Amino acid sequence: MAKAAPRAKGAARTSVWLEGKARGAGRGGGQPSGLGRERITATTVRLLDAEGLTGFSMRRLAAELNVTAMSLYWYVDTKDDLLELALDAAFGELRLPDAEAGEDWRDQLRRLAVEYRSLLVRHPWLSPLAGTFLNIGPHALAFSGTVQRVVRRTGLPEHALTGAISAVFRFVYGYGTIEGHFVARCADAGMAPDDYFRHAMSVATRAPDAAEVLAESASLMAARGGDTVQEMLDRDFTFALDLLVAGIETMVRPTTADRAPRPPSSGRPPDPESARS
Repeated sequence: MAKAAPRAKGAARTSVWLEGKARGAGRGGGQPSGLGRERITATTVRLLDAEGLTGFSMRRLAAELNVTAMSLYWYVDTKDDLLELALDAAFGELRLPDAEAGEDWRDQLRRLAVEYRSLLVRHPWLSPLAGTFLNIGPHALAFSGTVQRVVRRTGLPEHALTGAISAVFRFVYGYGTIEGHFVARCADAGMAPDDYFRHAMSVATRAPDAAEVLAESASLMAARGGDTVQEMLDRDFTFALDLLVAGIETMVRPTTADRAPRPPSSGRPPDPESARS
């Protein structure tokens, strides 16, 4: 089997999508029967969901597929190539609105944010990979393109669009990443989120240095309202997202000074005497 030439030590990795390897079904004759790029990628996503990045290996994937590890290299050159394919496959789960459908941009922006948060929570391994690869697969590009088209409809000036996108989707990335870690910890502990939360708070309050901060946090949570952990997470996410949308509206809305009528100009320079009075 011909292998790809190794990258020079220290050379920056580009992308499986730029190296002509992402769309091929295999290297040619002799590839193992019953395998395929889509099946391998789907199994990778399932294993990453079940065991996380640290538990994933080409050998583990081969065992799941009931093939030899070398068989996988008919379809990918490296483990990184496969992880990048899995990352884009996960982005393909996003339900994207039609940015040209005439819907209110606020509703579409909220829907995109909710979809992205859910994806990060559903696949906790996604956030570290999203920060590792270029994310130029077809599904990631479809998501980015939709976000850009929706944010363009806000009325913000061109130079402000990337800032608005960063404000919303870096918030969602952080929120979804932390929530995903919490869900994964609950699963590892074999506990429901509400039980884990009560247990964690009980343990933390035994630390003397944490008592004051935790007491203040408890009062904040009490003011927010009780309910389940999921309801609290949803409520905070919705309120924070509403704040960001309101911020965009404020930046677009003309100020009072902008709306005030201005006296017509006479075309003459101001009188120095009147300027001093």
